[in-house]
Amino acid sequence: MHRPGNVTWGRVAVVTVVAVCLAYAPVAATELWPYARAGAPALGERLLAETVSPEYVAEAVADRTGPYGRSLLPLVLHSVLGGLLMVLGPVQLLSALRRRPRLHRAAGVLFAVTVYASMAGAALYLARTAPEDAFGGAAFWIVLATILVGTVLSVTYGIIAALGRHPDLHQRWMLLCYGFLMTAPLLRLEWGALPRLMPGLSMEQVNQVAVMHLGSVVAFGALAASRALDRRAEVPGVTGSWVPGRVLLVAHLAALPALVWIGAAFLEWGAAGRRLLLGFLLPYAATYAVMVLRQRRAHRLGRGWAREEWRVHLVALLLAPVFSGGAALPLERLLGLDRPTALSAAVAIGCGVLATAATTVVSLRVMYARELLKRTPTPQSGARTPAPAA
Repeated sequence: MHRPGNVTWGRVAVVTVVAVCLAYAPVAATELWPYARAGAPALGERLLAETVSPEYVAEAVADRTGPYGRSLLPLVLHSVLGGLLMVLGPVQLLSALRRRPRLHRAAGVLFAVTVYASMAGAALYLARTAPEDAFGGAAFWIVLATILVGTVLSVTYGIIAALGRHPDLHQRWMLLCYGFLMTAPLLRLEWGALPRLMPGLSMEQVNQVAVMHLGSVVAFGALAASRALDRRAEVPGVTGSWVPGRVLLVAHLAALPALVWIGAAFLEWGAAGRRLLLGFLLPYAATYAVMVLRQRRAHRLGRGWAREEWRVHLVALLLAPVFSGGAALPLERLLGLDRPTALSAAVAIGCGVLATAATTVVSLRVMYARELLKRTPTPQSGARTPAPAA
């Protein structure tokens, strides 16, 4: 893999991510202190009280005290280790960019162990908390569970790719893993920003709007970072496309009715439904536009591999509403949810689930190409090329 080109936006993105991570680390580490001891200092609560209002924070603390109190130790473990991950992430990113392999490997082992331990704490909390008792409701519980599974799967696949000596695939999975972890600081930023855009919302209502797009935002961020770091025009063995024009056409034809149905359903639920629909559609449309433009630009520049990866993720984005529409009914029946909650949860997890699927397809694409190269006989000087086996 190569270092990203000397482009200003790439450097700004790296600096921004590192700054957000380092700023959020002490917030994450102290977030659960007030639930363990009344009056304990918590940087996040103090900042929110100054940004929005003390009443906004007090209401949220009161709503969370009961569920958090039943699983306080696992949550403290999850929160403190989450703060450590916010520090280890920039170390991993910068050591990879600066080509410090020993530091990168050592920090990577610590990072993976910390992810597993932190997610174990989150899993205990979710197991002890009924979906309807979660802060933000059942839909938020489902989103948290999905992020947990995605984080564990992506770091596991990243480890497997590293052990198999596939640094390009390792890089993609670890970026996706860190994208899922970044949902925590991004959600806190929305706790402070959304009340200004939508005055009068409680933190629980802000949660419900934010999860409508966090999955698509972090998945797109991971993809953009992968593409910025991978400067290869072509990948050896990758020929043709798994996503020809007819596949894109079918994906568009499937996405359109799914989006119309989701939009109509949300609009039936009044002001709350309109907020949720807006929280979903605006980031979704922006992500779609960028992916379309980037895959066209890659095609124009003759960068076949970049075009292929953008198109795989574009198809996944288009199929996310289809997945959400199909997942709503099982969630409603299996968990006994009402229809608005089930559909909200399905829409909230759709882009993240499909982005993970797209990363899997990209990995299979690369592995298939490398396997073909291994099986292709190389003519030796003065020797006949053996006939292929039947």
